[in-house]
Amino acid sequence: MKIIKVDSSNKHIYMNLAQAYEAEFSKIMQKRPDENGLFPLDTQIEGNVSGYLLYMDGVPAGHTAIANEMPTSYEVCDFYVVPYFRKNKVGKRFITDVFKSLGGSWEIKQVAGAEHAVKFWRDVLDDYTSGNYVEDSYEDEKWGVVTRQRFAHTIKV
Repeated sequence: MKIIKVDSSNKHIYMNLAQAYEAEFSKIMQKRPDENGLFPLDTQIEGNVSGYLLYMDGVPAGHTAIANEMPTSYEVCDFYVVPYFRKNKVGKRFITDVFKSLGGSWEIKQVAGAEHAVKFWRDVLDDYTSGNYVEDSYEDEKWGVVTRQRFAHTIKV
């Protein structure tokens, strides 16, 4: 497993995976592709949003988009692992490595109807934080009512 930050040399790989992510959520989000077969992206890699690519045995296996709202405050905007690689807790290891490398406080939201995502994030956060996270139902101005989890790394002395 290798995680690489998105830059101009690999952004096209991120964009390809982002299409698969959008397609997977198209029914829940009621999105259709355009006349070229492309979905509009909800999250762009620009400004305060960074992308990370997951590689397994040299093959692009997933991506995540992370917004950096304040110096040590992050939000997981998109998270996707190609179905072929969804085994052996690859997704959990991927995001755990990102959490560890960035530290700080985190927020993750799942839209209504994405129960598989809620289950995934609960499992990840139960393990990663030993259950020390807050979950609530939140009215997001963009997504409507979402399930939201929040946690912060604690400084160990």
